[in-house]
Amino acid sequence: MTGTTPGLRLPEADARVLARREDIIAALRAIVPGEGVIAHEREMRPYESDGLTAYRQLPLVVVLPSTTEQVAAVLKYCHDNEIRVVPRGSGTSLSGGALPLQDAVLLGMGKFNRVLDIDTANRAAVVQPGVTNLGISKAVDHLGFYYAPDPSSQIACSIGGNVGENSGGVHCLKYGLTTNNVLGVEMVLITGEVVRLGGKHLDAGGLDLLSVIIGSEGLLGVVTEVTVRLLKKPDTARAVLVGFPTSEDAGECVARIIGGGIIPAAIEMMDRDAIAAAEAFVNVGYPLDVEALLIVELDGPEAECAHLLEEVTRIAEGCNSVTLRVSTSEQERLGFWAGRKAAFPAVGRLSPDYLCMDGTIPRRQLPYVLSRMRELSEQYGLRVANVFHAGDGNLHPLILYDANAPGELDAAENFGADILRLCVEVGGVLTGEHGVGVEKRDLMPTMFNEVDLAQQLRLKCAFDDKSLLNPGKVFPTLHRCAEMGRMHVSGGALPFPDLPRF
Repeated sequence: MTGTTPGLRLPEADARVLARREDIIAALRAIVPGEGVIAHEREMRPYESDGLTAYRQLPLVVVLPSTTEQVAAVLKYCHDNEIRVVPRGSGTSLSGGALPLQDAVLLGMGKFNRVLDIDTANRAAVVQPGVTNLGISKAVDHLGFYYAPDPSSQIACSIGGNVGENSGGVHCLKYGLTTNNVLGVEMVLITGEVVRLGGKHLDAGGLDLLSVIIGSEGLLGVVTEVTVRLLKKPDTARAVLVGFPTSEDAGECVARIIGGGIIPAAIEMMDRDAIAAAEAFVNVGYPLDVEALLIVELDGPEAECAHLLEEVTRIAEGCNSVTLRVSTSEQERLGFWAGRKAAFPAVGRLSPDYLCMDGTIPRRQLPYVLSRMRELSEQYGLRVANVFHAGDGNLHPLILYDANAPGELDAAENFGADILRLCVEVGGVLTGEHGVGVEKRDLMPTMFNEVDLAQQLRLKCAFDDKSLLNPGKVFPTLHRCAEMGRMHVSGGALPFPDLPRF
């Protein structure tokens, strides 16, 4: 495997496809006429990377279809001619999930940007995958509804990308991830076949293929329509800022809140560096003299919120809190969240570059993991700012480095890999919402053995028999589907000879 991106292995480019580039471009222009095909190197530059900007690679060609029929025709052509395809939404992926390949068609879904149907009676909306996450809530706001998952990038990230990565957000502790809020999809298989999974009904019969598609990172098909669950806005929502002298105290407070049977709409945590950066960015009144800050939001009937605020205050005081401020208006509550949601871009003021990591741990391990991350920070000589969904243990350490300083990118990547190994070591997982992509691909054996990975590959092969969709992502070793069907013989005997063969 080779690639133009230093330090990253990408699938070796198919010379036969590269040699046919002009013919491929002509065929694609016949399918998507007008300005739907971008082939000039300079015009393709905006597509060379996604949110993981440390890695860059120009695609073979960019195609921007505007109808499901065009998507189906493009995929069928690529399947028939054995051309790889990399699906792309808004390009905000932080794991390199939309990183192009030199010999692959980059299939951009940005023109699929319409809200098709709002059905409040069934509490559902049907949207195209290019609609932004926040755009759904704005479309139904006047009706008193909203779409619950809210990634920090919700103003820019698309719902199709959310489906691909099973995105979360600050309010997913109570209301769930994308998989808990998507009811159905229309998708196109690599063969060009259009299929529908789920719908406006609560559950579909048969195999739960919808849950297979959500979080599949573009490896199984291309989503062209999404049916999402709408929720009624809560009667009351109150947020409280709680400052602590140590991150361990804040982590203990999170554990006690959940352990006390309280399920807030959200519990977010930031450490000193992240607090300072966010406050300088939005000026919402975050305390600057604390080591850790929790944002706890409670919603529901007013009486319930008032009671739970008292309980959270009592728990926080028992965990050595030094500041506590409750929102007194909707504007102030939104201000609290403006700082948290601006934390990622705000941290850009602290360092020329940073890696935004994503791993999930059991909540009870928060104090230990935060302590170990400080030790790793000293070991690698790199600062780390912590911003994460504390309520569900989804960490987002931001490793600060300078790409122009020799060796710092490698150090940052090794630091990040150690954090992810630590997550698995304490009983967690490699990703909570950013996906595996290329960032965590080579760490998959840390969490899965060869049998596990082989089973996952067999599932991909059931959808993509030629391994043309987004190859080089998720799986550390690129296999052909034909290899997955082989029966291994050892010592002249089949394994488990007593089992019937079909």
